[in-house]
Amino acid sequence: MDNKLVDSELKVMSVLWNEGDCPARYIATVLTNKYGWNINTTYTLIKRCIKKGAIERSEPNFMCHALIPKEEVQKAETNELINKIYDGCAEKLFASLLGRKKLSAKQIERLKHIVDKWE
Repeated sequence: MDNKLVDSELKVMSVLWNEGDCPARYIATVLTNKYGWNINTTYTLIKRCIKKGAIERSEPNFMCHALIPKEEVQKAETNELINKIYDGCAEKLFASLLGRKKLSAKQIERLKHIVDKWE
């Protein structure tokens, strides 16, 4: 993918990641119902995603296919957040997340398990 996706483009991608391949009209309907967007807005965003290499269009019915997996975007966005806000230090992000809310014993155990897998 050539360019970073902006929030509105991520909303378009989210429909594809959740629903799989679908026509542009269906994406427009979902986003109209969820955010009140008009159909032209959604089609413009789909075309921008196509130009950026995030979506592939095929016929018939202007079918859309996500070319990038959600996990790839999540990783890139997380890395950008860590670099921009936490001085490139993942530990600072982790500490910030943990400090925001009291965790249950079960949640703490799950986090320990995740950390253990990385060691």
